Amino acid sequence: MTEFSGQPVFGQSPGPPAEPEESKEAIASSSATRRGLFAQALVHALRVRRAQCGTAWVGLIALLAVLAPLLANSRPYLLKMDGRWSSPLIEGLLWSDVAVMATVTVLITVAIFGRRWRPRVRVVLTAVLLIATGAASFAALSARSDRIEIYSQYREATTAGRVQWSLNAPIPYSPQDYQRDRFALDDPHPWDPRPGHRLGTDRNGGDIASRMIHACRIALSVGFIAEGVAMLIGVAVGGLMGYFSGVVDLLGMRLVEIFSSIPQLYLLLAFVAFFRRDLYLIMLIIGLTSWTGYAVFTRAEFLRLRNQDFVQAAIASGLSTPRVIFLHLLPNGLAPILVSASFGVASAILAESTLSFLGVGLVGDPSWGSILNQAVGESRFYWWLAVFPGTAIFLTVLAYNLIGEALRDALDPKLLKRE
Repeated sequence: MTEFSGQPVFGQSPGPPAEPEESKEAIASSSATRRGLFAQALVHALRVRRAQCGTAWVGLIALLAVLAPLLANSRPYLLKMDGRWSSPLIEGLLWSDVAVMATVTVLITVAIFGRRWRPRVRVVLTAVLLIATGAASFAALSARSDRIEIYSQYREATTAGRVQWSLNAPIPYSPQDYQRDRFALDDPHPWDPRPGHRLGTDRNGGDIASRMIHACRIALSVGFIAEGVAMLIGVAVGGLMGYFSGVVDLLGMRLVEIFSSIPQLYLLLAFVAFFRRDLYLIMLIIGLTSWTGYAVFTRAEFLRLRNQDFVQAAIASGLSTPRVIFLHLLPNGLAPILVSASFGVASAILAESTLSFLGVGLVGDPSWGSILNQAVGESRFYWWLAVFPGTAIFLTVLAYNLIGEALRDALDPKLLKRE
């Protein structure tokens, strides 16, 4: 009996046709194309080693900023004094500290367990939590306790034998605990690194490790809030210039040129010298003088996208101008702007550190620049006051630059074709 290859046997239904290899590749790549430009660039950038290192360092700084009251505090976790149990650390927490910890915990939970939710619900909830975290962080910087803190009371009670048992924080010193009870003429501050003060103390007697951890809050808040203000202004002005063009573009570019010519550092020095040293003022000035780059990027993206077919189809279908801008133009033109934001955050942190180093920054609040300012004394150089804050500033600025470069390379079509 002769067999004919490729012919079905009589009485049997032929099986399903073999699926071509090209369709399999198309189906496999369809999930990647649905992500969007920035999502693809983010996934591609996180595969790069330098971006992973930068993200790990920024995550560590953020974790230290959130847990700062629990990691460095003169108040004990638990205390048994005069036969009574209490928790001075929990009693001394501000509502803003609790809000920051709660929102970050929920945000991490959403990121881990929210993959099964709808994308729109996940995006909206993440945005709300990020805004809540930023607001709580901003409030944590401005909140002040009304009670007068006597940080040495627990050490004095321990020396007097009134404390039967205590559980202290890993660094048992608050950033404003200047250890007046330990002042000695034969061993004045600053102390070099030693047991009990692993990173030493500054000239006022503050523990460097505690002040370094609490300074993470100021560094991250200045970077994110100042650049958030700059991004809002820049995207709004650049979007109007790119979409309407003509006279609006002409006037907008003149406004960009005016603000681009303002020296940021000199303006910061002038305002801080004539007005009070306020963190809000520093954030506002950095934001008002850093938006020009975002405006130029947004203008270029909108000019490129406004003649695309999907935008013209949206206009022809009768959509209003705000819907065209926010639903079609802005989501497709936001990726390069977010890449520029990473470099802007590094610049904002560097600007605040520069002010604190020059001695015109924040008063009393811990800052990496203010610690660095105390490194040079009248008779000697205190190396620990220069190495630790200087390394933190360098690594933080470097981390944001590495993340920005990785995102920029991931958005470059020429580099993607080479791979």
